[in-house]
Amino acid sequence: MTNLISNLKIKNIAWLSAMAMFFLIDRYLKFLAITLWPSYPKKIISNFLTFNFVPNYHIAFSLPLGGIWLNILISIIILTILYYLKSAYKHLSKLEIISFSGIILGATSNLIDRLKYGYVIDYLDLKWFTVFNLSDALISLSALALLIYLIKNSKETAAK
Repeated sequence: MTNLISNLKIKNIAWLSAMAMFFLIDRYLKFLAITLWPSYPKKIISNFLTFNFVPNYHIAFSLPLGGIWLNILISIIILTILYYLKSAYKHLSKLEIISFSGIILGATSNLIDRLKYGYVIDYLDLKWFTVFNLSDALISLSALALLIYLIKNSKETAAK
């Protein structure tokens, strides 16, 4: 039993460490994007994916919402998720904890940009889609994993 608990803790630490690495890599790539600019764009995969500094004054996918109210809203969301994690930690699944943590880390990295520069530093330019960063990917993938888990869990609960 003790080995099982130790293995679960190690797996949780591994997942959270991987997300922390995404956070740190994202911060480093944002630093590169802003300090190396304007020697852009740099092709990563032909013309399909380029490393290109683009300031994003709006919310995800450049939807037109920005300014101080967006910063306040994002701060409230981060604090609400942190409070929820703290108060419900014992009742949450591993996937829920990891997903919420990914959302918090990604949102925090982008909030740091908003507070420091007044915009989010986007640097991955995906042809025919949008310009984004690793924090955007972490938020999106974490939210998608959480959504799939909650839908699946609600169906299992309803079937009982």
